[in-house]
Amino acid sequence: MRLGSGTFAACCVVIEVLGVALFLRGFFPAPVRSSSRTEHQAEPPAPEPSTGASSNWTKLPPPLFSKVVIMLIDALRDDFVFGSKGVKFMPYTTYLVEKGASHGFVAEAKPPTVTMPRIKALMTGSLPGFIDVVRNLNSPALLEDNVITQAKAAGKRMIFYGDETWVKLFPQHFVEYDGTTSFFVSDYTEVDDNVTRHLDKVLKRGDWDVLILHYLGLDHIGHISGPSSPLIGHKLSEMDNILMKIHTSLLSEERENLSPNLLVLCGDHGMSETGSHGASSMEEVNTPLILISSAFERKPGDIRHPKHVQQTDLAATLAIGLGLPIPENSVGSLLFPSIEGRPVREQLRFLHLNAVQLSKLLQENVPSYKKEPGFEQFKMAERLHGNWIRLYLEESTSEVLFNLGTKVRRQYLDALRTLSLSLSRQVAQYDVYSMLVGTVMVLENPAHPNSRWSELDVVILLGTMGHVLSLGASSFIEEEHQTWYFLVNTLCLALCHEIYRNCFLGDDCEPRRCSHGERGFVNTAPALQDRSIGHDELEPHRASKSPTSLNTLRGWEKWMAMASPWVILTCCRLLRSLNQTGVQWAHRPDLGHWLTSSDHKAELSVLATLSLIMIFALVQRRCSLTSKVAMALGLLGVYCYRAAIGNVLFPWQRDSKDISKGLIEARFVHVFVLGILFTGTKDLLKSQVIAADFTIKTVGLWEIYSGLVLLAALLFRPHNLPVLVFSLLIQTIMTKFIWKPLRHDAAEITVMHYWFGQAFFYFQGNSNNIATVDISAGFVGLDTYVEVPAVFLTAFATFAGPVLWASHLVSFLSSETSSGSALSHACFCYALICSFPVSAYIILVTSLRYHLFIWSVFSPKLLYEGMHILITAAICVFFTAMDQTNTKS
Repeated sequence: MRLGSGTFAACCVVIEVLGVALFLRGFFPAPVRSSSRTEHQAEPPAPEPSTGASSNWTKLPPPLFSKVVIMLIDALRDDFVFGSKGVKFMPYTTYLVEKGASHGFVAEAKPPTVTMPRIKALMTGSLPGFIDVVRNLNSPALLEDNVITQAKAAGKRMIFYGDETWVKLFPQHFVEYDGTTSFFVSDYTEVDDNVTRHLDKVLKRGDWDVLILHYLGLDHIGHISGPSSPLIGHKLSEMDNILMKIHTSLLSEERENLSPNLLVLCGDHGMSETGSHGASSMEEVNTPLILISSAFERKPGDIRHPKHVQQTDLAATLAIGLGLPIPENSVGSLLFPSIEGRPVREQLRFLHLNAVQLSKLLQENVPSYKKEPGFEQFKMAERLHGNWIRLYLEESTSEVLFNLGTKVRRQYLDALRTLSLSLSRQVAQYDVYSMLVGTVMVLENPAHPNSRWSELDVVILLGTMGHVLSLGASSFIEEEHQTWYFLVNTLCLALCHEIYRNCFLGDDCEPRRCSHGERGFVNTAPALQDRSIGHDELEPHRASKSPTSLNTLRGWEKWMAMASPWVILTCCRLLRSLNQTGVQWAHRPDLGHWLTSSDHKAELSVLATLSLIMIFALVQRRCSLTSKVAMALGLLGVYCYRAAIGNVLFPWQRDSKDISKGLIEARFVHVFVLGILFTGTKDLLKSQVIAADFTIKTVGLWEIYSGLVLLAALLFRPHNLPVLVFSLLIQTIMTKFIWKPLRHDAAEITVMHYWFGQAFFYFQGNSNNIATVDISAGFVGLDTYVEVPAVFLTAFATFAGPVLWASHLVSFLSSETSSGSALSHACFCYALICSFPVSAYIILVTSLRYHLFIWSVFSPKLLYEGMHILITAAICVFFTAMDQTNTKS
């Protein structure tokens, strides 16, 4: 039994998916977690060093603070507090930073800047693995040593309100908690009210030691409307009032108990200029960290500028403040300003405990730890510390004792800084065996080139290889959209040359075009070598019409064919102005920013209306009557949904007083999407089971495609609807005036679809930056977080460009060919064109796994490639199913 090329390609892609999965398993290994302190008795703390005289300080120092309140505001950027927004909207916090008893810091968060890894970093002091960006969707229990677990073991009573990620990470740790869903980004009011409503009751009680509050509203506003939204100011004012309430209550309690409390204001990550997060821009990694306590007295004229620290430093500081052991995997160093008011002996004791913990971690991870500068500095500090203890025990005070204490303190701080830096560089641990096996599996793609080439083949080959080579530079990865914009523009110029040559040379080109059907994308598939596959199998279906060419087109059609490349170029240029993406120019204003501002809601409403009308006009032409009605009602529902949530205006509504979540409207559209998809699937099954007329299958495929278009229209933000319109317009133009008249073969048509699909991925405003993923699309029509539909909708909205172009490819080839061979060739070609960058990139990241930008640039791109290969697998399986349908028909 001969294996069809479509089935063969699908098998190749499955192997490739497994290879990529195995490679990712090795590249993003699960971090090794120590359970020594959670399952066994904690190690005794290191004793105070001594030289010549014995020291009896072998226990942990007592807590510095009676109670600790951690107020974490999700997506709180440093300039929201320390910049002009803080002065305007957070006056009480600004007063505390500038004149109050507080210490302010700018804490740097390492990528990925998403919530769950950042909470782990804050509480463990370690650097979570990059794969935690995926685990963020459903956080497992945290087994690694952390402040929360230590506090529970010490008998601390902890209360938590806010993001339920904490409850998942620390199950059964809180004596009282109320978790809220962090992923339902459409809600920025109730999600914070559910936290604040507990405050008055809790602050009056004295039966707790640690209170943690995680507010999500600011992050949700950022995802919905960005950092420049007027809602940001209102939310910051709300947070400022809450902080004032907490601080006032803690001060009142201190007057009664005469024991200082600590209030920590921090963010888990920042917010990009588009309102998202996940990557490594300055706006995403820089967060405020403010320690507020009456213990931090400030003298008149004492100006404290925010210092830059690491986010991991908070774990050690909290542990010392609560009288707990520092988490054993922490790479952070104690924030010295929090203890500089304590006696010198206590300061040195705290610094010594931190240095011992870091040096032990260094010994476990670096074989040649004794040669590390940080370890040498630590040993020197420890010797000096012992001398200081001897002097301290011999005489109570002297200038020599003070000077030596200052020197020891400085030596410890230098050692902590160097040790922390050395350990932070040791986080990249790889399973090289899995990486190598995965690489071999991905690289096993057969290729059998043929010597028959055309100019378009050369452009395709050079463009593909050029893109692969560009992945070797971090700047090209950050700005990959420029590569695809250049390639589709070059493709249009090549098509323009081909059209003009056909128009002006006439029949001279016919012999070349007649043999053109025997070629594939450099005839890579073995099936393409089979000369028994004739030209008719790859050319448009001719059961009812004669062959077409540019010479047989009517006058206006011929002019349209000549103008079509320039129309496509114009569309692409307009789309480039809609969304700035990448890194270098992402901050610059674009048409999308102008349209989404509150001052231009009327213009956005008009644009959205026209776009939806155009979508209907371009899609409905090949749908059944039932699907046409469903499409029209669905697109109307799309506009009603956007109006309900306040993005656009109804003609009779000039304000946004009746803003809602739009659940009814969105579900209304979902019903029509499912109805259209069901109708198309029914037609496909009907054509396969009863071998019905060929038209039924083509209509069924087009209806499935139109259902996906309707879903994209619902998930796209209003200003991005023109992207969908231009995608449909370009597909229509190329179908009528390029692919059919010029008789391109299946392989060339497949590559063109792939290139345009990639370009439209970036036209949407996407990039290789995780922060550009619009997670709000995953909650359209949902009133709570449901993992499967939320992940599916988010993935579809992100990769809508490639998916829609691939779906159009299936529909086009199925409707324009008389057998399944074109789909088979397209399947193999699509798999091959996707495997080139994946294979090259896997080799690249293996060789660059210790590169400076491996986690901020190369790793996010690797995740995107992994997701893309999964989509490719689904597409190839669909190709294969259609191939089998054609064969049986």
